Amino acid sequence: MESQSPLVPLPSTEFDESPRPLSEVEGPLPFFGLTPEEVRTRLTDAGWQGYRAEQVLDWVYRKRTRDSKAMSNLGKSQREGLPSLIDLSLPHLHRKVGSPKGDSFKYALELRDKTRVESVAMLSKRGVTLCVSSQAGCGMACVFCATGTLGLLRNLKADEIVAQVVHMLETTGWEDPGFNIVFMGMGEPLANYAATMKSIRILNAEAGLNVGARRITVSTCGLVPQIHRMAREGLQIGLALSLHATTDSLRDRLVPINQRYPLRELLRAAEYYATTTGRRITLEYILLAGVNDHKGDAERLAAIANSLPCKVNLIPYNPVPQLPWQRPTDEAIQRFADWLFPRCPAVTLRWSQGGDIFAACGQLGAKA
Repeated sequence: MESQSPLVPLPSTEFDESPRPLSEVEGPLPFFGLTPEEVRTRLTDAGWQGYRAEQVLDWVYRKRTRDSKAMSNLGKSQREGLPSLIDLSLPHLHRKVGSPKGDSFKYALELRDKTRVESVAMLSKRGVTLCVSSQAGCGMACVFCATGTLGLLRNLKADEIVAQVVHMLETTGWEDPGFNIVFMGMGEPLANYAATMKSIRILNAEAGLNVGARRITVSTCGLVPQIHRMAREGLQIGLALSLHATTDSLRDRLVPINQRYPLRELLRAAEYYATTTGRRITLEYILLAGVNDHKGDAERLAAIANSLPCKVNLIPYNPVPQLPWQRPTDEAIQRFADWLFPRCPAVTLRWSQGGDIFAACGQLGAKA
């Protein structure tokens, strides 16, 4: 077992998207960082009639068209002038890798400052799931996660988060009007709270992508104040807790933020979220061979699960080349699930997709 990890400093949880009124910002604004109301404001401030904003939103989000010249119901001057007001471009696609089964694609997008961030599109019998990143790198230093080895490079802006979704919708060729979005890519979403929440409101907006809040899940390693804050947002988004250990002593080592917000505080915050929103929490539990896969771990996990409105998602560890942790055998995984199942309200085993292209849970940013 590794020695106890030092307590990591908590990254800034705020990102000032636009310190000045939109009308005072010179040059085109990133479209995918604007709510529909902000798109309307930007265009009407430029002298456009209000209904023109609805036409632009429809072209981009419904018809998947980002070329202003193709927006045939706009006037010629508007088609020509739109690029000077809003920027409809997406980040450069540095690399796209598909799994041999054809059910997963990993994207490496290069942002304006040359920072690269990864996201994943997955197709299963249940439909399409898009896994997005909220930060480049991550400052939480969870010891089994490839992204944590990178450290925090920077927070992403709301447009850089939404653009990941649009990129995947445009390029996978998959059609699923009920697709799901999970904030489980690179970074800790609640450590970039303002941009994460704004991107969710853009994705959720009826005039935006109109993704139902119940089809959006935010995963956190345990930032307690932000969990309380998110519970009061008035959104029906799902909350997934990266639990991974049932004692503070072990979780302090695996998930260092536990030293700041120990299990008792985290579970109280989870209960508050479930009570306030009326939604069950998902407890994510990565199984590490010989570390947290014993019968005692299962019994304690069952006790935690029975104290909350929740479901348990067991995730067999996805190996990372530069890290020492091991995946349990299939027999050990099933044995842990069998210990848990009679005692828990709901248990699922997540056999992660994309492991063959280093796109599975905990592998983003891995050096293959």
